[in-house]
Amino acid sequence: MADVEVVAELRSVVLRADLERLGRYDAHRVRQRLRDGFAPAHTWMIEVGGAFAGCVSLRPATGAHWLEHFYLAPHLQGRGIGAAVLAGLLEQCDRDGTLVRLNVLQGSPARRLYQRHGFRLETEDPVDVYMVRAPAGCLIHTAREQ
Repeated sequence: MADVEVVAELRSVVLRADLERLGRYDAHRVRQRLRDGFAPAHTWMIEVGGAFAGCVSLRPATGAHWLEHFYLAPHLQGRGIGAAVLAGLLEQCDRDGTLVRLNVLQGSPARRLYQRHGFRLETEDPVDVYMVRAPAGCLIHTAREQ
């Protein structure tokens, strides 16, 4: 259970600016949503230099996997660590032929990372952008493209 608290705190730090910009930051709620959805069996802790640096989850769901709780300590962002972690996860999904879905906050710089790795817009609302990525070699079309 100790891991969930460390991750909940990192989530609060990483998402704070975007949630404040969207008028949705609540210190308790941002941590509780992580606690409520934390699945250790599908979560990997990211370490850099032997120290906790972040985490990522890949949760199986019907017809796809959900990429969730992908957080990297702010001082480590922009160094290619997140891109390397994401590439490794997506390589496994490609081998398994698995579709991957995620959601990212509107205006989050993380959206560019996901787009560079082949994620495409599926739907969006005023707060969230839902994206999808087909396994390498497969094509999908979002409702907006059809």
